[in-house]
Amino acid sequence: MSDTDGKKPLGLGGGPRSGSVKQSFSHGRTHAVVVETKRKRVVVPNPAKPGAPAGGGSSGASHLGDPSKRPAGISDAEMQRRLDALRQAKAREQEEAAKRAAEEREREEERQRRREEIETKEREDRQREAALRARAEEEERQKREAEEEAKNRAAARKADVLGTQRRQPAAPAPAAKPAEAEVPGDRGAGQSRPRPGAAAEGPAAGGPRPGTTPRKTDRERENRETDRGAARRGDEGRRTGKLTLSAATSEDGGRQRSLAAMKRKQEKARQKAMGFGQKAEKQVRDVQLPETIVVSELANRMAERAADVVKSLMKMGMMVTMNQVIDADTAELVIEEFGHRAVRVTDADVEQAIDSVEDKAEDLVSRPPIVTIMGHVDHGKTSLLDRIRKANVATGEAGGITQHIGAYQVKAPNGQVITFLDTPGHAAFTSMRARGAHVTDIVVLVVAADDAVMPQTIEAINHAKAAGVPMIVAINKIDKPSANPTKVRTDLLQHEVVVEAMSGEVQDIEVSAHTGQGIDSLLEAIALQAELLDLKANPNRSARAAVIEAKLDVGRGPVATVLVQNGTLKKGDIFSVGEKWGKVRALINDKGETVTEAGPSVPVEVLGLDGTPSAGDTLDVVNSEAQAREIADYREKASKDKRAAAGAATTLEQLMAKAKADKDVVEIPVIVKADVQGSAEAIVQALEKVGNEEVRIRILHYGVGAITDSDVGLADASGAPILAFNVRANATARGSASQKGVEIRYYSIIYDLLDDMKEAASGKLKAEIREHFIGYAKILEVFRITGTGNVAGCQVTEGVARRSAGVRLLRDNVVIHEGTLKTLKRFKDEVKEVYAGQECGMAFERYEDVRAGDVIEIFEREEVQRTLA
Repeated sequence: MSDTDGKKPLGLGGGPRSGSVKQSFSHGRTHAVVVETKRKRVVVPNPAKPGAPAGGGSSGASHLGDPSKRPAGISDAEMQRRLDALRQAKAREQEEAAKRAAEEREREEERQRRREEIETKEREDRQREAALRARAEEEERQKREAEEEAKNRAAARKADVLGTQRRQPAAPAPAAKPAEAEVPGDRGAGQSRPRPGAAAEGPAAGGPRPGTTPRKTDRERENRETDRGAARRGDEGRRTGKLTLSAATSEDGGRQRSLAAMKRKQEKARQKAMGFGQKAEKQVRDVQLPETIVVSELANRMAERAADVVKSLMKMGMMVTMNQVIDADTAELVIEEFGHRAVRVTDADVEQAIDSVEDKAEDLVSRPPIVTIMGHVDHGKTSLLDRIRKANVATGEAGGITQHIGAYQVKAPNGQVITFLDTPGHAAFTSMRARGAHVTDIVVLVVAADDAVMPQTIEAINHAKAAGVPMIVAINKIDKPSANPTKVRTDLLQHEVVVEAMSGEVQDIEVSAHTGQGIDSLLEAIALQAELLDLKANPNRSARAAVIEAKLDVGRGPVATVLVQNGTLKKGDIFSVGEKWGKVRALINDKGETVTEAGPSVPVEVLGLDGTPSAGDTLDVVNSEAQAREIADYREKASKDKRAAAGAATTLEQLMAKAKADKDVVEIPVIVKADVQGSAEAIVQALEKVGNEEVRIRILHYGVGAITDSDVGLADASGAPILAFNVRANATARGSASQKGVEIRYYSIIYDLLDDMKEAASGKLKAEIREHFIGYAKILEVFRITGTGNVAGCQVTEGVARRSAGVRLLRDNVVIHEGTLKTLKRFKDEVKEVYAGQECGMAFERYEDVRAGDVIEIFEREEVQRTLA
């Protein structure tokens, strides 16, 4: 009777493959179960099916070929070309489908072949192991039987010997022969056949005691029979019977593999047979490669082990660790060796994060024009803007002079909003005016009718031309009796500015800031010019603005006045501006009101910067704080490198020449602190122009904000004064400056600061020596006097000869000696002066080579203190 007992075998269906699994139970019982394994179903695409869509497409092709249904405007040649392209595409699709099907069949055949090889090998291994195990068990069984047979024979001989002697009560009981006393398979009868003579071997004959030895013999016999049955059934290493101490410590009761280990082995074999265990293809990556990179970071970007990268570098002869930095060329070789692609990037790529997408035409809306007021000092620029704004700004400026760039928004009578920029007109504010021209749309050039064109007016014209913006000329102070607008128009012709009154294209408006005459006409001209320019911007994008002014405010920190050029600047935006970055903490408009956002052409004050930016920097809104910080760090590093490269001499000869030239130059070190960044830059640029080849001013440090202890410490160490423009020193700094003797000069007008520094620089100049010729004398005769030397008898031919004056000896109009007189005598007396027409005697100090006919030139020196222009 089979193990299945006629029952239907377990199966999974779907192309079954039969096999057997042996189940083990307690007390050594086993049971074999026939099972069936289901193979993995592989779907092979039918090569005929991919052609179906092509067939469907043929109807479309026929539709295209039908002249009645052909699209309008397509010729026969074009239609034939399209049909040919369609047929070629269908043919390529069929070829690709057939190729994929063939590849899939090849892969399936390869997997099937591998599965069969693995199964054959495992089957052979199992058979080999079973044969070896059976052979070992048979040898062990024969060995045990031989040992037991020898013990039984020895016991029988001993029993025979002891049968003729007196039995010793303490003698050990000999072991019986279980193999011969009981036949396996007859235990069901409950009896065993006794061997002959067994009755004579009773207890009196020294046999075993009842109840002791038979129990042990039965257990050993049961274990032995179980092992033999397992060997006959082909049990492969499974433990049978009860686990006893003797079985666990015996040589053949060693450690077996666990059930989990067997399951892992079977799963691994199954995956290997199905082709899942194959190594995946290497993924080629694009590795971004900067100028320098750490080895571990390079391995991370390639998704490779750092140890493998280090090994590759060692093969190249570079003994490095994973924490060392390598250059880009070496890293590129490593990337290529690992099969990846290197993509070179630079530090400047961080600025690509700034949004520079071109705006679409449908997203643009009209924006207010930005108008810049430019012109010469005291020509009425700020007064004109006051009249337009109906406010008084000039009274807030020291000396009535605009020293900052002011940005304001006003509404014209026609309702149009105009943004005005008021720039200073003094020469010290050239850079500030240049920045005002760069962000403007229209320039209003203010020229006083009673003063005509001045140097700063010409400079403003040049800035406007360089910026490429239209210009409107406002002839101011037309209400004065001395006003001459015609002269202004004529002077502008010299600088290629032709106004409409002179048949040109530049609008000119006669205005009066005092009476308000022509203000409406000026606003109309600005509105007309703005309409011609058709100014538009996209408010629905990241903001981009220009920094008009920046300052360090007590309590609010760094504050920047910006003019939004594109997009909308909102509260909470993260931005990068020059070498600084920040997050918009608050926005304040020109009226001092807090707003939540600022659109195009709107000037606002921005709070939330990490430092004071430079006037003229561009503010760009970015996505994240890390991005903004990275851009600011890169720009700061680039600026430092640029300054270092500009200040360093390229060759040793240039360095030595510069040191030699600077040896005789007197430097005046100063420290500049101002209220806003623009004023600080203007002061520094003006001070750098003060001086000449003998003396110059050296700017040790300049900044924005109040004077601090660090400024006083720097001034004390360098012996420099501190120039404070519209700022003051705090109490600690004042006490420190008083204790250390540091000079702090306070200014509110830039002119006064520049004049004082010019005077200080002039005091360092050497005095100029000027010569005044006072007379000439001619040598008539030379006398030799003992104790005095050669004395020249002279006649003063012109001017006067003085004892204290300097003299030059001329021979044939060539100077052969210059010195002083040792004696000047008239007859026998020493005199101080000898006038023209008189004779006298002269002797030179430490010089006696005088001859008759030589001419003596008499002069006096005067020291004149020099000043800087």
